[in-house]
Amino acid sequence: MNSSTDLDERLRDAAARQRRAGHLARMRAATAEQIRRARDRVDGLELELSLEEEDVARLEGGLSAVLARMLGNREERLDRERAEVAVARERVDGHRTRLAQLESDARAAEAELAALASASAEYAELLSEKERRLIGGGDTRAKELAEIGAAFDRVTADVREHQEAHQAGQAAHDALTGVLTHLDSARNASTWDMFGGGLIADAIEHNRLHTADQAAWHAQRALDRFTRELADVGLTAHPRLPTVNMTGFVDAYLDNIVVDVLQHQRIENTRAEVAKMAGWVRDTGARLKTRHTELSAERARLLARREELLRGSARQVTENPEDSPRLDQE
Repeated sequence: MNSSTDLDERLRDAAARQRRAGHLARMRAATAEQIRRARDRVDGLELELSLEEEDVARLEGGLSAVLARMLGNREERLDRERAEVAVARERVDGHRTRLAQLESDARAAEAELAALASASAEYAELLSEKERRLIGGGDTRAKELAEIGAAFDRVTADVREHQEAHQAGQAAHDALTGVLTHLDSARNASTWDMFGGGLIADAIEHNRLHTADQAAWHAQRALDRFTRELADVGLTAHPRLPTVNMTGFVDAYLDNIVVDVLQHQRIENTRAEVAKMAGWVRDTGARLKTRHTELSAERARLLARREELLRGSARQVTENPEDSPRLDQE
């Protein structure tokens, strides 16, 4: 291997390391914003949980408990308040888990970035060396080949990043479709409940809502990944799923037609928001796919031009073997 070939390989490796560092820096910035929003959300939900727990404490002892006993509805109110505490605690736990996952992602990116800290300086130094050699050689085709090589590497990286973003979007869309499926099932149970389904319909409805809530956590995680991949291709977004309303579990203690209708409407509203989010993911994915196709065409054009230059160079060597420099020499 001659020194020119060795330099080209070192330059390509340095360029790849620099692109990776840029990719990680964009991911780090996107993750930092997600962490900030997740922490705000956890703080808000923890406050809501503490208020719900205070309501339970007041009913378990104190003036509120005395008044509830006098009214004869203490146990009913306690059941309701305890159910609300359980729902609030589940939401806090879910958001804490999401926050921990985001912080883990941030630490991993930070560690890899530290290992690539010198990538930019290494690339600049090798690029300068390559430029000196090209200028010294005076071959205009060699210079164009170097420019094509650099452009090809950039476009190839863009193709890969758009493909990764598209795949992350597809995963997010699939996860949202799962949430919609569970919400559809809950909506059907809610419809049955409005027409006299009773406790059985209530139980089915709560089960479906709980399943939808768990699926929503998976979908939000997929949306987090999609957001970071979008940041890598220059798009900024902060999608957040609506909270799956679990008050159907609480409202089971106040089962009547008014409550049933209100819960049915809440499910419809949540489903509409999730469907809107799924539509946005689908449309964004379509734009990513279009851009991926354009970049792939540009990469093919660069490859064709490189082949044209190399074939032309080979012909010149064949036609003028004495005048042309040997290809195996520097």
